[in-house]
Amino acid sequence: MNIVGRDGLRLRDAWADGPQTYLGLTAHGFPNLFMITGPQSPSVLYNMPLAIEDHVDFTADAITYLRRHGYDTIEPTRQAQDDWVAHTNENAQATLLPTSTSSWYMGANVPGKPRKVLVYLGGAPAYRKTCDEVIAAGYTGFTFQSAPEPESEPEPAAVGS
Repeated sequence: MNIVGRDGLRLRDAWADGPQTYLGLTAHGFPNLFMITGPQSPSVLYNMPLAIEDHVDFTADAITYLRRHGYDTIEPTRQAQDDWVAHTNENAQATLLPTSTSSWYMGANVPGKPRKVLVYLGGAPAYRKTCDEVIAAGYTGFTFQSAPEPESEPEPAAVGS
């Protein structure tokens, strides 16, 4: 898809060592990019239509929040993303997945692909609770920006002045 973010950063370059997301929904350096059932979300481990619905609801609510508050972009902070990836990895360490499987959950289905945990293993209820807390706190872990106001054109001089 050749997704390009801020300052020409390509998603494939940002993810050269494996996907890194915040909540499996967004990625630092890619404002307004929402991934429905993206990497490091729990989507594949619970009812997929429900997971899609949860992500679409989160995305729609975030866009509504942007509009209500006069913002143009939303983007996760690098720290929030790093913390989520660490949390995802920590959950996985309680399982055999990282050490004993050659599953696509670890990216093992593509030769040469970095082996990283691609799914959130904390469960849907914990995930939904985290997303609800992020929203309730005014989108913790996200930054918002407004586009600069366009410079106004000077008024033309009156004829005959």
